[in-house]
Amino acid sequence: MGRIKKENNRLDYRVFTRISKEKYEELTAMLHHSRCKTVSELLRHILENRKIVVEHYDSSLDKVMEQLSGIRKELQAIGVNINQVTQRFHTEKWPEGRLFQALEIAKLYQQADLKVSDLFEVVEKLSELWLPK
Repeated sequence: MGRIKKENNRLDYRVFTRISKEKYEELTAMLHHSRCKTVSELLRHILENRKIVVEHYDSSLDKVMEQLSGIRKELQAIGVNINQVTQRFHTEKWPEGRLFQALEIAKLYQQADLKVSDLFEVVEKLSELWLPK
């Protein structure tokens, strides 16, 4: 099955030029971070004033992502514990047992509140880095 060619997108003319080593290195660095596959494609995007999507990876956020992931796991575990204690609360027949289950739920909610406070601290640090003042 052959490729269908669109008449208006044909690239009929070749342009030859020479650039400095510094500019070539700049273009290849930009190429490695962009979605373009070749230098020619990158140059066509530049010449036609098309958007060049540059993907940048910020390794400084690795620790923050680990912290957020840990907080998420702990909050999920606390949520599971709250659900289990709530089920025991509803199956408990004696008022003393229900009181004990209620106190257990209150303790778990306090743990969740501490984790949410940790989460807010991390988000606040991120906002200081990324949001304009």
